[in-house]
Amino acid sequence: MIWLTILTMTLIIFASRYLFLDPRLPIKLNYQTQRFLSYSSPAVLTAIWAPIVFLPDNKTIDLTYTNPYLIGAVVAALIAWKTKNVLLTAVISMTVFFIVSL
Repeated sequence: MIWLTILTMTLIIFASRYLFLDPRLPIKLNYQTQRFLSYSSPAVLTAIWAPIVFLPDNKTIDLTYTNPYLIGAVVAALIAWKTKNVLLTAVISMTVFFIVSL
């Protein structure tokens, strides 16, 4: 049953992506829909990282300097803002996170 669910969801996701990515298909979105969908990636990413950074123990909000997730996120935000380099941001922020975690 689990494999059937995984395969079904894979088919649904692939089909929905293929309809918009294949240039031969005549499906076009209007400007308002494209603008509306441009907010979906930041919203989903925020929903993923915010609980990890601010609720590391899944109980209380941790905004202290001893929270390695918060320190790593702040470092990542600063490096991304200054350099606009994804690889450099990921490597340095992960290094800072692991050093603070020790």
